Amino acid sequence: MPDTLIPGDPESTAVARSSMPFCELMGLVVDSSTPDGVTARVRWRPEFCTVNGNLHGGFLMSLADAVGALLSVHHLPDGAGTSTISSSTNFLRPAPEGDYTVSATLVMAGRRTVTVTTDVIAPSGKLVSRTTQTQAVLVQ
Repeated sequence: MPDTLIPGDPESTAVARSSMPFCELMGLVVDSSTPDGVTARVRWRPEFCTVNGNLHGGFLMSLADAVGALLSVHHLPDGAGTSTISSSTNFLRPAPEGDYTVSATLVMAGRRTVTVTTDVIAPSGKLVSRTTQTQAVLVQ
C-alpha cells in the first residue's frame, strides 16, 4: 500500500490543509466539498494507533472535527469564522489497517450555530464512528 492517497479534489484538499495544518499531518484528502456535504479520505498509519493496531479514538475525533468544520464553513456569512463548541462521538468498531472515508452531513445551519454529523467509514463500508458537533458562527 503506498504511503499517500491518490488526490481527490486538489483545491478543496489544499484549502483544508492550509486553513487547518493538522489536516496535512493527518494526510487528509478531500474528495468533495459542497454545502450539502463533505467527503474525505485518510489512510491508516501506525503513528495514529492505539493498542492492537487500531486507529486511536482521538484521531477519529480529530478527523470528524476537521471534516465537520469544512462543511460548516459553507454555511457561514461572509467574513465569519467558526469554532467547535460541542462534540460527541460514538465509537462502534475497531479501525485496523486500511483507507477510511470521512463523510460530513449538515444537520442544521442557523445564524449562531451550525450542527453536522460526521461518519468515519471502514474499507468494508461499515461505520466505525459517528460524531455530532456544533460549530459557533463567529462574526467579526
